[in-house]
Amino acid sequence: MKFLDEIRILVSAGNGGNGCISKKKYISGGPDGGNGGNGGNVYLLADKNINTFIDYRSKRKFFAENGHNGKRYNCTGKCGKDCIIKVPVGTTVVDIKTNEIISDMIKHNQQLIVAKGGLHGLGNIHFKSSQISKEKIEGTKGEIRELQLKLILLADVGIVGLPNVGKSTFLRTISAAKPKIADYPFTTLTPNLGVFLNKNKNFIIADIPGLIKGASNGKGLGINFLKHLNRCQLLLHFIDLSILDKSNIIKNTNIIITELNNYSKKLASKPNWLVFTKLDLVSKNNIINNIKIILEALNWKDKYYLISAINNSGIKKLCSHIMSFIEKLN
Repeated sequence: MKFLDEIRILVSAGNGGNGCISKKKYISGGPDGGNGGNGGNVYLLADKNINTFIDYRSKRKFFAENGHNGKRYNCTGKCGKDCIIKVPVGTTVVDIKTNEIISDMIKHNQQLIVAKGGLHGLGNIHFKSSQISKEKIEGTKGEIRELQLKLILLADVGIVGLPNVGKSTFLRTISAAKPKIADYPFTTLTPNLGVFLNKNKNFIIADIPGLIKGASNGKGLGINFLKHLNRCQLLLHFIDLSILDKSNIIKNTNIIITELNNYSKKLASKPNWLVFTKLDLVSKNNIINNIKIILEALNWKDKYYLISAINNSGIKKLCSHIMSFIEKLN
């Protein structure tokens, strides 16, 4: 599925219908012109089943229906139909003219009026006299706004790391997500979300394209999607343990730490666990000694895990600890 996480749209609410000028014929009585109908509103509706704006790539203008005019015999005009725009959960709504953040839509089925319909006009029944009243009030104009919609995915856990370190393979192993995997860098081109389920408990995990040195200055793909980790409560830093040269493992780990710090101190300060991957490709005799050397070189004091998504080694333990961590925070 193609991914689009930012878009500009124009929303136009409906105008209020005009009041009617009318007088009863052949029957004694005054004016009987009815009111107009209210103009339709434009709403945004957060939908958990959507995670991109790609459907709106070629449709950028949205209109609610105008209210209908009033009619004789004191008939009120129909109200205009509302326009409802479905957006992903996690959408931030910004008014382009004022640069005001209108709302963060972080709950499924959350609804937001972004353009109010015009009020109905009044018919001349409101201006009764013994003479025909030519007085009426027209409906008011509906609001027109230009909005910027920015998506920041809602996930409990975010995975970071260099390209081709096993992030997507892990996501496929623990969830129903099916990100593309292959034995070459930059297989992941867009963020992927997966849900880990265990009985009645779950957590959402986000996998973004791999980072490279200089990512915070615009190199590579991952920098475009780091913002999707801003709502995460925990980061998993994936490291390929199958690299023979321990100094390269240390260097690669420091690259990610540096790029996160350069991008956002707030993001870099989130709880961060090291996850050493591809355990199945490493000799058991070398694992303990290699890990010790790497952790000492990094001066690492936080949690770390060893996993293999191929033979499921360490996966259950890691997911169990993630679940416990998320539960304690919430």
